[in-house]
Amino acid sequence: MQFGIFSVGDVTPDPTTGRTPTERERIKAMVAIAFKAEEVGLDVFATGEHHNPPFVPSSPTTMLGYIAARTERLILSTATTLITTNDPVKIAEDFAMLQHLADGRVDLMLGRGNTAPVYPWFGQDIRQGIPLAIENYALLHRLWREEAVDWEGRFRTPLEGFTATPRPLDGVPPFVWHGSIRSPEIAEQAAYYGDGFFHNNIFWPAEHTRRMVELYRARYAHHGHGTPEQAIVGLGGHVFMRKNSQDAVREFRPYFDVAPVYGHGPSLEEFTAQTPLTVGSPQQVVEKTLTFREYAGDYQRQLFLIDHAGLPLKTVLEQIDLLGEEVVPVLRKEFAAVRPAGVPDAPTHAGLLAAR
Repeated sequence: MQFGIFSVGDVTPDPTTGRTPTERERIKAMVAIAFKAEEVGLDVFATGEHHNPPFVPSSPTTMLGYIAARTERLILSTATTLITTNDPVKIAEDFAMLQHLADGRVDLMLGRGNTAPVYPWFGQDIRQGIPLAIENYALLHRLWREEAVDWEGRFRTPLEGFTATPRPLDGVPPFVWHGSIRSPEIAEQAAYYGDGFFHNNIFWPAEHTRRMVELYRARYAHHGHGTPEQAIVGLGGHVFMRKNSQDAVREFRPYFDVAPVYGHGPSLEEFTAQTPLTVGSPQQVVEKTLTFREYAGDYQRQLFLIDHAGLPLKTVLEQIDLLGEEVVPVLRKEFAAVRPAGVPDAPTHAGLLAAR
């Protein structure tokens, strides 16, 4: 099982000081967070993709390429690659290039994002979001597997004998996670191709996550890729920790209350009761994360959001230390102890190459 962190790359004022980091500071902070993740033994760093303030990660492969050059083991991924507004040809070539530079330590998560204006900025119609996701991935899937592609669809100019370059490393395309928190069509898409399904459940109660994951698992089996238990599932989460749980709540509350993703809504107590958000001690994070298996089954990847809402970099790096020292080692041991035989490992380039 893989454990890691993801960042949405928001540039948010620190509510306790009123200071807003510059874009450069935020970009450099994301890089420092990735380096720290490798240092403490986490498996994955993933960046979001946004094209509007207050977010900075508009070019994920540029950032991940830089991180690849400075790390040795960390798997580099995305928390969203916009399959609806990026050209599938460019995705195919950018991530194949990154594969070569990172010696295969690359996968990606496809999604539609949560910013409606991005569609017209890139010449698309939000009302076509699901059809765009389906058609664009159908082309991307072929571009990584066929040397010469003939293509004609609704949303881009035709291709005739087109070869995406470079070709995927070792002839093995990057593993694809299809990310969705609300669309059964995307769960079906992931199941149809035998790809991974990532439910970033930071906003949602357990029962909603259960329904989405069960749908994906059932359809994965329907399409002949294996049993429901062999489907590849990833989950999100959000944590803030201090040694003492009361200190964690007191310190995190002002950040939660104004967070651009979910601030100005339910109270911190209501949100932690209803969603995977855990604010407390490392032991409380371990205990709550272990419950995810009760409604999602045995899964392959757990990513945590830890740098949102204006938290200072120093605080975020302290959070990563706690993850690496006190949380993830326990989670690895506890999840492994109850993992049935036959549940597949998390996908890696080496594993996909061996399977081929």
